[in-house]
Amino acid sequence: MKDGLLEMARDYFQNRIAPQAARIDRDPSALQLALQGMGDRCLLALRVPGEWGGAGWDERTYRQFQILGARYSGALTFLQTQHQSAANQLATSSNQDLKKLYLPKMARGEKLVGVGFSQLRRPGEPMMKAFPVAGGYQLCGQVPWVTGWGFFEDFIIGATLPDGRSLYGLLPLQALPGLQCSPPMTLLSMSGTNTVSLTIQDYFLSRDFIVSLQPAAAIEASDQKNVLHHGFHALGCAWAGLDVIFEVYRQKRLESLKNAHQQLEKALLSCQEKMLNSHQASFADKLHWRGRAINLALQCAQGAVIASGGAANIIDHPAGRVYREALQFSVSGQTGAVMENSLGQLVALAGGSML
Repeated sequence: MKDGLLEMARDYFQNRIAPQAARIDRDPSALQLALQGMGDRCLLALRVPGEWGGAGWDERTYRQFQILGARYSGALTFLQTQHQSAANQLATSSNQDLKKLYLPKMARGEKLVGVGFSQLRRPGEPMMKAFPVAGGYQLCGQVPWVTGWGFFEDFIIGATLPDGRSLYGLLPLQALPGLQCSPPMTLLSMSGTNTVSLTIQDYFLSRDFIVSLQPAAAIEASDQKNVLHHGFHALGCAWAGLDVIFEVYRQKRLESLKNAHQQLEKALLSCQEKMLNSHQASFADKLHWRGRAINLALQCAQGAVIASGGAANIIDHPAGRVYREALQFSVSGQTGAVMENSLGQLVALAGGSML
């Protein structure tokens, strides 16, 4: 069953999404149709157990899907990842009523949900606070990044309680009393995903919409456990760059293009194999592979630009789009440790060291 669904996803990405990837990158209406196409194929709750309407995929299968999606459309991958993350959080929630209300419909795209809790990673004074009140919590603060305005009906917010614990709750993603939204940001890549910031002032969150309460620093522990997660998108982006290089080689038959493709492909396959078989690996090894995937995405994307020449500057050219996506995937879900490792590998490459 899971193999058949993965092949369905492959067919959808290759034949329906890839030909319009440039439009999907910047046009919210095209992106909306692409996202709904995933819902029509029940591809929007892949790690949610079958009893809740999901596909119940194991980790390896889902990682292969991440690579596949990022290879053909960074914008669609980035947007649907928010929804998949929300579905996973709801699936592990103890709020049974909320799960019954949302999860079966999330798999089919009948309910679309985003996330907004990157602020929990920021040091210092909490950007978003939650205060216990009768019947729930009062929310105050800033959510600097929420992707999916106009796509998602709701989003899972992360806020810090007075005792340091983290609260995750479901909020409507729309302008309401107490919820003020910025215009969609003008981003270098994936602008069609409609990323906004929110200012929240004295918004009441009923306990009925609480997804979970987590210990202080739980997000740091989760980031360490899942350090490779965003790295699979970088791998897919690297494959996208190689696809461009190979297409230029097919047209020009230059030996330099063939050699570049072969060398980068060899490095990419090695990194991918290690990441897909990392169950027993140490955190240090996983961190290294995450940094390696990021740098490979940037190298392959730059290779695509160089191979394509001046044409890469045309806004719809795949080389330029993949290069912009590589920049995005190099910082998605970034932690201090990931930044340090990625920079370290970049400096080592500049110095001629072999990684």
